[in-house]
Amino acid sequence: MSQNDHSVDSLDLAGVVPPTVTAFDENGDVDLDGTAAHAQFVVDGGASAVFPLGTNGEFALLTGEERRQVVECVTAAVDAPVIAGVGAPSTRATVAHADHAASVGADGVVVVTPYYYPIDGEGAVEHYRAVAEAVDVPVYIYHIPSKTGNHLSLETIERLAAIDGIAGLKDSSKDVPWLTQAIDAAPELDFLVGSDSLLFVGLELGCSGLVSAVANVFPELVVDLYEAHARGDDSEVRRLQSRVFEVRSALKRGPYLAGVKTALSLRDIGFDVGGLRGPLRTMDDDDRAALERDLRDLDLLS
Repeated sequence: MSQNDHSVDSLDLAGVVPPTVTAFDENGDVDLDGTAAHAQFVVDGGASAVFPLGTNGEFALLTGEERRQVVECVTAAVDAPVIAGVGAPSTRATVAHADHAASVGADGVVVVTPYYYPIDGEGAVEHYRAVAEAVDVPVYIYHIPSKTGNHLSLETIERLAAIDGIAGLKDSSKDVPWLTQAIDAAPELDFLVGSDSLLFVGLELGCSGLVSAVANVFPELVVDLYEAHARGDDSEVRRLQSRVFEVRSALKRGPYLAGVKTALSLRDIGFDVGGLRGPLRTMDDDDRAALERDLRDLDLLS
């Protein structure tokens, strides 16, 4: 149990938690087999848990039924903790997604800060309290103000940490001073750093887990970094963080989010995750060829 005596057991999340992809078939429909295969792929690569329906999972582009199907297939597929993304602009929809995820075996739920409409601290507290009261699994806050338009103040974080059932926070703000102060303000929470540019920094600050897009393609690389930090080998952590920087830069080539799925298609992994759902676009032939060259130069393709 966490220090604030939550009414549900904390998962004590630690290690590498990839935000797994949602696979699509040639018609653009959700490919549940491919989605489950990718979740299993990262677990086989050493991931401690999986996070379907995050940003890399294109959750905002899926229907409610598709989102439910993704959670069901991933929870059935992997023998590892599943923290399912359930966020939506409205509290009502978020609670419904959370209730479904918990009912089909998700070990926890990740709730992105409501987006589109601005909310104040009181609105955020009421929103997260409603979700936490609705489910008997740990609730993780997902803080990504660049996408949601809603930034959580440190005072709000302290209030959220006091809610029974709130177990942790995934921070993708890339705001190191904010993250440092949030950890100080709510040390009872499990903090997960959500940017590949800050894996080493996040661990040094006290984050217990790494939500890494690079780990969607090369889970072994990020697991090696986490394990090097755990044994206190700072020089190896720095070397691996530098390597992650190089991979991250390669994956950022071309349209937004296209790099991860393209890189997966370049690896010999035995399954296909397809392209992205519109309006997101896949890489053109030139960008794909350049990404392949980059990854070969890094010795990451067989």
